[in-house]
Amino acid sequence: MAMECITSTQSMTQPHQNNNKESETTPLVFDASILRHQHQIPSQFIWPDEEKPSLQVSKLVIPLIDLGGFLSGDPAATMEAVRLVGEACKKHGFFLVVNHGINADLISNAHSYMDDFFELPLSEKQRAQRKTGEHCGYASSFTGRFSSKLPWKETLSFQFSAEKNSPKIVKEYLSNTMGKEFEQFGSIYQDYCEAMSKLSLGIMELLGMSLGVGKECFREFFEENRSIMRLNYYPPCQKPDQTLGTGPHCDPTSLTILHQDQVGGLQVFVDNEWHSITPNFNAFVVNIGDTFMALSNGKYKSCLHRAVVNNKTTRKSLAFFLCPRNDKVVSPPRELVDDDFSPRVYPDFTWPMLLEFTQKYYRADMNTLNAFTDWIQQKESC
Repeated sequence: MAMECITSTQSMTQPHQNNNKESETTPLVFDASILRHQHQIPSQFIWPDEEKPSLQVSKLVIPLIDLGGFLSGDPAATMEAVRLVGEACKKHGFFLVVNHGINADLISNAHSYMDDFFELPLSEKQRAQRKTGEHCGYASSFTGRFSSKLPWKETLSFQFSAEKNSPKIVKEYLSNTMGKEFEQFGSIYQDYCEAMSKLSLGIMELLGMSLGVGKECFREFFEENRSIMRLNYYPPCQKPDQTLGTGPHCDPTSLTILHQDQVGGLQVFVDNEWHSITPNFNAFVVNIGDTFMALSNGKYKSCLHRAVVNNKTTRKSLAFFLCPRNDKVVSPPRELVDDDFSPRVYPDFTWPMLLEFTQKYYRADMNTLNAFTDWIQQKESC
């Protein structure tokens, strides 16, 4: 994307420099096998006092939506699910789904294979090292991307495509990157992504009905989605009150389907305070992202959330980020726009534009969509 007219992105971005001279000469490496035992953690992982986590927070009561009746075509159960989804998305955009139809063995295998990868030596994991400016690959705390307020985690991200006749790109990517011995590893996550894509389309039907645009509207928009799968691995930290596993942010994507293990650590900012979401291995946590907030013309909210760590146990989560096909224009259905009562809130854009913005110019936070809107408008005025 052309950038000739962008005279300054520094005002939008969080600092990528660090005044610590030692850090300039000695590259920081996040090796979980070592750092998980250290009682004095590197300064780059220590967050400002006003952002440090509160480990004792109240639990957030969010709706538990039973998808069994909806998936079987029960009209009454469907309308109840529509009502609960709509209420949650107007308030904070988070809800849980159970009886979702995803095979329990597939979920367990996905967690098990995550251990196999992240417990490898660092040099082995780095075979999948994420390249600068890209969103796929292995990242050890994003040390190569940011130099302060680093998250205490490792991730492995890869692309998924639901486009017709598309190859098994998850399986191919993982086996090509990590070697033939990872073919089964790739097959598990290919199957998992396909299951998440199917589930997300069902949730899009509920979202469409709750917004009054019909169940096919958003389902068709995301039918051939080109989404992102991320494995999150949060090792123990001896100073969990000093750092964060993931900093406060709203997801820039459309919809997130998260499966937590039993450890817990997800926190959501609602009514001006942080709340925890209790793990439920039989449920998925679903939340709205910035792209869908724009698609709904701001009617549904993308909510601030973060992850905290602990000093005893590794925490894991599986995150499927639903994204539209690259050529789809994010523009709300006409039913959601009214010049007098509900004018357009955000400009048209494509997902690759927002992805590039968050990968190159802006560290995702609670203001990502507004900053992105300003960025688009600045470009258009050039």
